Amino acid sequence: MKYLLLIVIAFIALGMRKIVQKKETPIPQDAQNIYQFTVKDLQGNIFDFSELKGKKIMVVNTASKCGLTPQYKQLQALHEKYRDKGLVIVAFPSNDFLKQEPGTATEIAAFCELNYGITFPVLGKIKVKGKKKHPVYTFLTEKSKNGLKDSRVKWNFQKYLINREGVLEKVISPKTKPDAPEVLDWIEG
Repeated sequence: MKYLLLIVIAFIALGMRKIVQKKETPIPQDAQNIYQFTVKDLQGNIFDFSELKGKKIMVVNTASKCGLTPQYKQLQALHEKYRDKGLVIVAFPSNDFLKQEPGTATEIAAFCELNYGITFPVLGKIKVKGKKKHPVYTFLTEKSKNGLKDSRVKWNFQKYLINREGVLEKVISPKTKPDAPEVLDWIEG
């Protein structure tokens, strides 16, 4: 009877080990980091993500004619408060949602500066979804590339939080404000 009990316990232990192993989601060996990308900013200059090594990065898709556009104010406040502590906010204007970013590069730059005094990097307008999605957003939205999870950009002002090693750590909903506790905890952590 003791042997039968030991065999049952051994099977249960092995079964539990497999269940625990199934819950783990290791980062794929071929997962990439954000440092591989260079993109153009609104002035046509090259912006090299590899220059941000060792910093936390918040990547945000933006639009000037969206109900969430006032988030620019909180993004700028975060930039001012945390830039010397290693946070870089990077905005990618996009016209993918109800054509809420129709402006040219010059118009977008003027809007950001005039209305919100934006001093963090605002890069060239790109596609963040669909067949012509920019490679940065392919990285951000595909687990096989980022090692964290598959996601889709739900709307303007979705935030992607990237750690000091250039690896995606969190995806934050567009409606979550940039200064929400979960974002501040990540920045300060």
